[in-house]
Amino acid sequence: QVRLVESGGGSVQAGGSLRLDCTFSGDTRFSEYYMAWFRQAPGKEREGVAADVDNHIQNYGDSVKGRFTISRDNTKNALFLEMNSLKPEDTAMYYCAASRSPPGWILNGDGYKYWGQGTQVTVSS
Repeated sequence: QVRLVESGGGSVQAGGSLRLDCTFSGDTRFSEYYMAWFRQAPGKEREGVAADVDNHIQNYGDSVKGRFTISRDNTKNALFLEMNSLKPEDTAMYYCAASRSPPGWILNGDGYKYWGQGTQVTVSS
């Protein structure tokens, strides 16, 4: 069974940076998985942040373009999210997600089967 574990969240001031890590286990074919980051703030809908297809295709939500970078290391079964120029509106629980099959729209969470438990990111003004 695929398991995802996020880490790296925390509290930073606006303008700061954080890197989120997601470790993947339970399947040797990590490189074949569609991987993505989602976030959800209290009272708001889940939002697609960034998605990656084997380091060949990346897609970003409009609110994070130019500030966030998704990447993966297939040798370590790990997914990363580098977040720069953080804003208070980036405050949310961030989740790592994985799908073995094409998820439809790559930033639609409904297409992902496996989810981590989340890591909290808080940005203060």
